[in-house]
Amino acid sequence: IKTLEGLPREMPIWMMPSQSIGFSPEHQAFPGTLSISANVLLSLVSDVGQQIASMGFKRLVFFNAHGGQIGLLQAVSRQLRIQCPSLAVLPCFLWSGVPGLDNLLPDKEVEEGLHAALAETSLMLHMARDLVKNDSYLEKKVSDEEIVSTPQGWSLEGASPCAWLTQDLSSSGVIGDASSSTPQLGAALEEVLINHWKSLFISLLESDWPPN
Repeated sequence: IKTLEGLPREMPIWMMPSQSIGFSPEHQAFPGTLSISANVLLSLVSDVGQQIASMGFKRLVFFNAHGGQIGLLQAVSRQLRIQCPSLAVLPCFLWSGVPGLDNLLPDKEVEEGLHAALAETSLMLHMARDLVKNDSYLEKKVSDEEIVSTPQGWSLEGASPCAWLTQDLSSSGVIGDASSSTPQLGAALEEVLINHWKSLFISLLESDWPPN
């Protein structure tokens, strides 16, 4: 919302209702996790995308903040592009390709801080402090021995990824080290994210994409 609020009012961009429950089977060993199946997500996104195209919209951006469904959204976006040739479909991930993150986060957290770690916890402390219920992970310094690493040459995400489940890596559900999280870091991360995506949306709206 803050990203869209920073765009010029005359720019033709609208936000649809967000999808609160996504594809999150990796977290289902932890109570309170709700997840829909891959088939349901693909069908939902495809149906909505086709209706958007039939209304005459030229572009559809999936603005995704959950790393567990990046691949699904990329696949269904390609499918939609074939089904609706006049519609540009852009499956974006909140944290991908954002310049300046490496200046705010340690390399280890960029690589391994995948869930409720330094970046996400800092953002929550800044944006919704009352939703950060358990302070024990802020007060406890996580040692290298407590952070499970992948075999040499493999990664949790990236070039040689593993299809991991959260319980493979963590007994608490936290993947990474949240102990240094602060509202100040959250505010800096929010500013970097908003500026990056605002710039990309303006670039898209000023372009002729998709090509005819």
